[in-house]
Amino acid sequence: MPTALPPRSEPKPLIVVVEDEVELAKLIADNLERAGMHAQVCTRAQHAFRFLKRNFANLILLDITLPDKSGFVLLEDLKAAGLSVPIIFLTGSIEEASKVRGLDMGGDDYVTKPFSYAELMARIRAVLRRTEAKTDLNITRNVKVSDQPFDFCGAHLNPVRMEISFPDGITQKLGRKELGIIAYLHARPDQIITRRELIHSVWGIHADVKSRSLDQYIVKVRELFSAHGLSLAAFRTVHGVGYIFDQKGAA
Repeated sequence: MPTALPPRSEPKPLIVVVEDEVELAKLIADNLERAGMHAQVCTRAQHAFRFLKRNFANLILLDITLPDKSGFVLLEDLKAAGLSVPIIFLTGSIEEASKVRGLDMGGDDYVTKPFSYAELMARIRAVLRRTEAKTDLNITRNVKVSDQPFDFCGAHLNPVRMEISFPDGITQKLGRKELGIIAYLHARPDQIITRRELIHSVWGIHADVKSRSLDQYIVKVRELFSAHGLSLAAFRTVHGVGYIFDQKGAA
């Protein structure tokens, strides 16, 4: 009899601990590991920024007071770089204004030192659950099943049903990535879109997607429209840069 394969274990979430107090950071990391999570400690904001640009993280525990720059500034830097990661602020400050600022900037929670590790782990798990529930509606990074239907180059697209309808009366299912590419073009007419921008917007900023893979999806989109008598001549390649959806060309 064939040997049964062991059940696949769920990947452990990676938590980035941005804390300059080395002993405290180590204690937090040890508690995270015991709670079934991976921990990456960064003692400087710039260290954390470099790590997050290269690696995917599920959540950041972010101290507000850091030696090189504040946690608030690091959050702004991450936003400017297009990096969206759930954040729980850690701070010794009990001032309400500081808490409000952190939450208004997009922080998901706020924990004041000293704290109980049991409570911290519970807060982390709560934020991870909320984040997972929030992304359940995502078809791709830029399209949700709740998005409104839209028209593109003579076709009608329905994200809720993941369908595309053509003037010849045929309606068919549309792949996730094809839908994401078309939706991104539709939202940015007459703008030059770089290849990297399109990949990051549809697959996600940490996705390991090569330009050749993107080209294959774009060929599939062109062939799909052509098979139903519609032209995508308005969707042009800008050599050495990326693409542009020219509305005048579409008209």
